[in-house]
Amino acid sequence: MDPFFLASSKLRRKHYDECIEICNTLLTKNPYDQAAWFLKCRALTLKCWIDDLEIDEEGMADMLLDENAVASVPRPGTSIQRPTTSSSGPSLALRPVTRGGRPITGFMRPGSARPTSSSGSIEAAIRSQTGRIGTSRPVTSSGRYLRLGTASLLGQGDQFIVSEKMDMKKMAQKPAIAKALCEYLIYVEHNPKKALELCAESTILTDYKDWWWKARLGKAYFQLGLFRDSQKQFESSLKIEDMIPTHIELAKVYIRLDQPNFALSEYQKALDKHGEDENLQLAQARVYDLMNDSEKSAALYKAVLQLNPCNIEAIASLAAYNFYTDHPEVALRFYRRLLQLGINNLEIWNNLGLACYYAGQYDLSLKCIERALDCDDSNGDLWYNLSNIAIAMGELLLAHQALKIAISVDNTHAEAYNNLAILELRKNNVEQARTYYQTAIRLADWLYEPLYNLALLAFRTGQMQESFSLVSKSLAIFPEHADSKELMKTLRSQFESL
Repeated sequence: MDPFFLASSKLRRKHYDECIEICNTLLTKNPYDQAAWFLKCRALTLKCWIDDLEIDEEGMADMLLDENAVASVPRPGTSIQRPTTSSSGPSLALRPVTRGGRPITGFMRPGSARPTSSSGSIEAAIRSQTGRIGTSRPVTSSGRYLRLGTASLLGQGDQFIVSEKMDMKKMAQKPAIAKALCEYLIYVEHNPKKALELCAESTILTDYKDWWWKARLGKAYFQLGLFRDSQKQFESSLKIEDMIPTHIELAKVYIRLDQPNFALSEYQKALDKHGEDENLQLAQARVYDLMNDSEKSAALYKAVLQLNPCNIEAIASLAAYNFYTDHPEVALRFYRRLLQLGINNLEIWNNLGLACYYAGQYDLSLKCIERALDCDDSNGDLWYNLSNIAIAMGELLLAHQALKIAISVDNTHAEAYNNLAILELRKNNVEQARTYYQTAIRLADWLYEPLYNLALLAFRTGQMQESFSLVSKSLAIFPEHADSKELMKTLRSQFESL
């Protein structure tokens, strides 16, 4: 059989390593075989290719040195940094938040830990990337692109293309090879600077009328952090050829520019032109999640399930939404559906256990938690959830032990410190409880519970000024908290009587 035909067959069947080996043999015999070179380039690209339409992970440098914001103090509801303050969806009293201070969405994805303005300090940015201060290595500014590129090149052993020595103007004169080289530079070498040079030369040769080159030019600008230039290129590409991926790429630019409303309108334009599309509706739902508008995101997730009943992200997000809107029976059905789809991990069993408990199925709840512990017994959130179930069932000794284990496996678990302080107060260990409250506040300045609890403890021990300061911070985080309002009212009356 002809080796080149066999290599082409391997490429179609996604046997990339075998295709690369055959191409290496052909190139050893004839280093100027352009067909073999093209085939090897495509195989390497497809082997390392990732669907980056939905990936936009910000590194720590991107968070701290971002100067692309349109307004320093945007209006609420027009910025990801200042999400909507409407009453739609669950309140902070019902729905917990992530380390970055955002409501839990039910499905982890890049950008989920993006900090809000209330926690936008350097310490918060480091914690959102690493989980704790001064330990794990933070993500670099190129996000996962650089890490994946390093791993893929390391696996090859040698560099197939020395892009720094290539004449991009000459390569642009061969359209098919130029397109393969452009994809290689973006997905394998992760060298957007050289890809930008090749795209610019090719765009000139095509008389600025090729939408594909303009879209790749926009992608190169995006990876270099030149978002305004990227926006212009994507818009120019859409004028020539209206493509769904280009709309999604342009919306990503708007999100990085902190213009979520423009991103939503871009998705809507694509939906109006191309009809209902699963990826576009999912993208819209994610933006509404970033804006803390749970009701609109849930409606979009339902629309996605009508198009694709097996979409895992939509099922998981709807399960979390129903759980936190006091419909654990509905959430239980969604989580069981995920089990039927073949997902079997710690998170599923943990969520099933909580849903069973709040649906009144206590025996199944403990069985699910045990199953989750079999998957991984070093998860702080799992032990914390077990302690909550134990507290509700009156097993305070078990709850105390579970909280101690939660802190031992994750010493940054603020919620566990808060609950442990409450249990210590039941034993009249006031100073120990105060220490736990202070630790919880230091670890998570976006939680209102430890602030209120410490304020109440200070009030009961006669420290009125400290109590007033703490309850003011609690109300700044959650203005509708009834107990904090009542304590503030009591303190004001005490001060007025003096």
